[in-house]
Amino acid sequence: MAKPLILVTGAAGNTGGAVVNALIQNGFPVRAMVRRVDARSASLQARGAEIALADLQDEERLAAALRGVKRAYFVPPFAADMTKGAQAFASAVKAEGLEAVSVMSQWIASPDHPALLTRMHHEVDQMFAALPGLAHITIAPGYFADNYLRLIDFAAHLGILPNLTGSSRNAPPSNEDIGRVAAATLMQPESHAGMRYRPTGPQLLSVPEMAQILTRVVGHRVRAIPMPFWLFLKAARMQGVAPFDLDSLSYYVKDHRQGAFELGAPNNDVLRVTGRPPESFEATARRYADLPKAQASKARAFRLFLDFMRTPFSPGYDLAAFERAQNFPKLERAVLAMENPRWRALAGGQGGTSFSRASTVA
Repeated sequence: MAKPLILVTGAAGNTGGAVVNALIQNGFPVRAMVRRVDARSASLQARGAEIALADLQDEERLAAALRGVKRAYFVPPFAADMTKGAQAFASAVKAEGLEAVSVMSQWIASPDHPALLTRMHHEVDQMFAALPGLAHITIAPGYFADNYLRLIDFAAHLGILPNLTGSSRNAPPSNEDIGRVAAATLMQPESHAGMRYRPTGPQLLSVPEMAQILTRVVGHRVRAIPMPFWLFLKAARMQGVAPFDLDSLSYYVKDHRQGAFELGAPNNDVLRVTGRPPESFEATARRYADLPKAQASKARAFRLFLDFMRTPFSPGYDLAAFERAQNFPKLERAVLAMENPRWRALAGGQGGTSFSRASTVA
């Protein structure tokens, strides 16, 4: 019997690309949905994926992208209109009669969180769970390894790892493991319908402990340097990071410091869903250390040093003003994950394993 065609949204992104790779390696036909034709879409096509140029706001192209598809991996748009895009995709899924959808969510998703993005993830979870006849699987990772390793150039050239989260710990999952979990649920959705999986790495680590691992990876000493969030905002703005992304991160750093990503971690979700253990932080870090920006270069190191020195004098973001200007809806009483008794009762009571859709925070 021919294997069903699977659509991957966000295919040019980190987890989407990993899902594409895992599905193709297992012989599944893949349609990769992208918003533009560029080098990333060309790479997906070279790997064997069919390319669908579509946008969640374009009803005709979205319907065309889903035509003939039986299963899908859906990454909600990382934007203030997330629920609008998710509703469009859910409506198209229902119209085309898909049998299974694996949806990217968050470990801390709840309706009570101060981050708009996190509340919207909860809404999206509920939206897909309500679709009749659909095998819905939630992929809910916590704080990704990528959040630390995107600063690999600082470690490689300057011997420092900026630390936003103090001594709090996390078992950070790699994009590749997250993608393998999502792909596995789509290869056999009948075995995973209604489940919520939280991929984690194999070991709890603090940023200072990650710095010790990076010392081995890059071959010279790497120190964890405390970085206040106001300074991080300046550095992020210099790199062109959007304020919406940073607004959400500002809350997740607080969650991290309170232990939300340490709770229930590490678990065995990657192993029991994929049959393979999660890769170590060191293995992930070595892949990042192979990136061009981390390669030895006096010119690159000098530019990075100059950027580092001028960061305190550069403009940052006023996130409170940004939220007011965007007219983000406010909760009467918003609470971080570890301050939320309902979320803690569910998350902490699972012993590091997944909890079913029926027990998601509502």
